[in-house]
Amino acid sequence: MVTSSTSESDVRRVDLRPIVEAGSVPGYGAVFNAGLLHHDGKFHLFARGVREGYRRNEGPGPRFLDYISDILVFTSSDGRTYEFEYVLGYAGSSDVHCFEDPRVQRIGGDGNERIVMTYTNLPPHESGAPWRIGAHELEYDGARFHLVEHTAQLLGPDGVENKDAIVFSLSDGRVALIHRIHPNMQLAVFDDLDHLWRAGAEYWDEYMADLEAHTLLRPSPGALGIGAGAPPVLTEDGLLLFFHERRADGVYTMRVALLDSETGTLRSELPHSLMEPELEWEREGDVDNVVFVQGAHSDGERVYLTYGAADSHVGAATASVSHLLDALREVA
Repeated sequence: MVTSSTSESDVRRVDLRPIVEAGSVPGYGAVFNAGLLHHDGKFHLFARGVREGYRRNEGPGPRFLDYISDILVFTSSDGRTYEFEYVLGYAGSSDVHCFEDPRVQRIGGDGNERIVMTYTNLPPHESGAPWRIGAHELEYDGARFHLVEHTAQLLGPDGVENKDAIVFSLSDGRVALIHRIHPNMQLAVFDDLDHLWRAGAEYWDEYMADLEAHTLLRPSPGALGIGAGAPPVLTEDGLLLFFHERRADGVYTMRVALLDSETGTLRSELPHSLMEPELEWEREGDVDNVVFVQGAHSDGERVYLTYGAADSHVGAATASVSHLLDALREVA
């Protein structure tokens, strides 16, 4: 394994190469920003795949033209070698113009587990509508996952730019949503998943009226913004939350915080980044200098992380749970 520059937390890249490279799937260019689920003995990687034919925009407007992304699923038995399996979500279906940045998470337990995928639901640029948090439940048929179409939702306040959402269970049975209304990350808590699914203006109008009270994390001084990364990892001390931060120079880095497992509120955060773009394929791509964490799986001793690299590839790294917790205790 390849050690990063952040030795305090024992973060290591699993390889000098991406685990999934741009152009590795016929019909697609960039493949990046992947969520993760360890299920049925395998790692299932849910990546954002951009259809071939997109190009840089030389004029005003979006960075790229004809930029449409689907959700591609890859599987691996070891977390190092992945094989493309199928397209889970096609842009233009489920009233989703473009699927971006999927996260996949388990909610509940005791025979009532539900698997939820959150993503950025990107409308057509010319519509002028804001990006929103999209969500679907997923079902597994023993061979592959499927979107449960009737569960499709837009989460959060209507008409507000909102993204980078993760959903997770609290220890008292409630369900929490972490999301990003720029530039901070906010925490919303619900009685259960159904409460989140049906929350409307009555809930969100009151929430937005006192948004400051729901702020969970803020960017470092001078940084441009932050956003949730992977669904939190449960440990003996609480929930490890890996997230991204965009520095003043535009570089995206990986950071970590510790949340209370009962309330979801912040207990501590490391003041430094865990990981920064260092390898060539992390520094050069469709968007340079990006590591963008989105997936996490822990065996109790180490946590396995998936991240987007330069908006072009998928990378993976591991970190010591005990070392992270020791560092977070020191700054608590």
